Amino acid sequence: MGTVFSLYQQSFPPKPRWLVKDIPDQTGKVVLITGGNTGLGLETAKALIAKNAKVYITSRDEQRGSDAIDELKRTSNNAEVFLIQCDLSDLRSVKAAAENFLSKETQLHILFNNAGIMFPPMSELTKQGQDLQFGVNVIGHYYLTKLLLPAMLATVSNETGGKARVVNTSSSAMLLAPSGGINYDTLVDGPARRKFDNVKLYQQAKAGTVIFSTELARRYGDRGIVSISLNPGNIRTGIQRYVVGLQAKILDFVLYDKAVGVLTQLFAGTAPEAEDLNGKYLIPFARVGSARKDLLDASAGVKLWDWLEAQTQGV
Repeated sequence: MGTVFSLYQQSFPPKPRWLVKDIPDQTGKVVLITGGNTGLGLETAKALIAKNAKVYITSRDEQRGSDAIDELKRTSNNAEVFLIQCDLSDLRSVKAAAENFLSKETQLHILFNNAGIMFPPMSELTKQGQDLQFGVNVIGHYYLTKLLLPAMLATVSNETGGKARVVNTSSSAMLLAPSGGINYDTLVDGPARRKFDNVKLYQQAKAGTVIFSTELARRYGDRGIVSISLNPGNIRTGIQRYVVGLQAKILDFVLYDKAVGVLTQLFAGTAPEAEDLNGKYLIPFARVGSARKDLLDASAGVKLWDWLEAQTQGV
């Protein structure tokens, strides 16, 4: 399937067959959603709270996170919603967030690696000096997932036949990433990175999400962890805040509302049939699709995993 056709197919999907009403009851489930204070993260939280899940959301900004908690409590009788402050661009903050969560919970049924950043100024880097888009979209989520794996594995062992899910939000932009998905020389500031622009850096960050998700599925699938990556669709959210001018006007023609944009990740996280989709890539809306073959290659997964291990050592 060619790149142009894949982009078209994912940009103009058929009407969804799976809807929010199809989410099973989530009583007893513990859920963590990164970036749950806004956009698709907030919509995901609303849907799961309505289905009786115990929900933790992360927010980089504590006040915005508190405002989101207030909104969630106003719109639901379920008071089981809590805030974890977490800046994914700072690995020390990610570690503190994981420790905070683990001090409160011993199990985690669903982790939504939902937060993201798109097209920030090229001058912006993570606190540890990596490219900001790759840092937030990939490194921060890898590290958070690694730190929370003990709780997810405990969940699996405590529930006979049960599984824990990691849902990783990518984008159709991964189709346009460089060959192999990632140019590692561009992930820190230097001459190679300056030859890129923030669009190319975003594309490879979203490719990195797919590679990470697939490698997580390989390493932990036989232990009950279901790892799924997905493109939610071209959805109108705050992630477009850096898109301006003509680019913003063009983008507006192909953007869908959050109400349908949230379906694919909710399907991945809650649908019983999604338990059998470990390592798969989903496309709008709640359909199994195909990622680029080079992103699914085992050698690409090992290379990224080893690089991420090195980046997070000693935090």
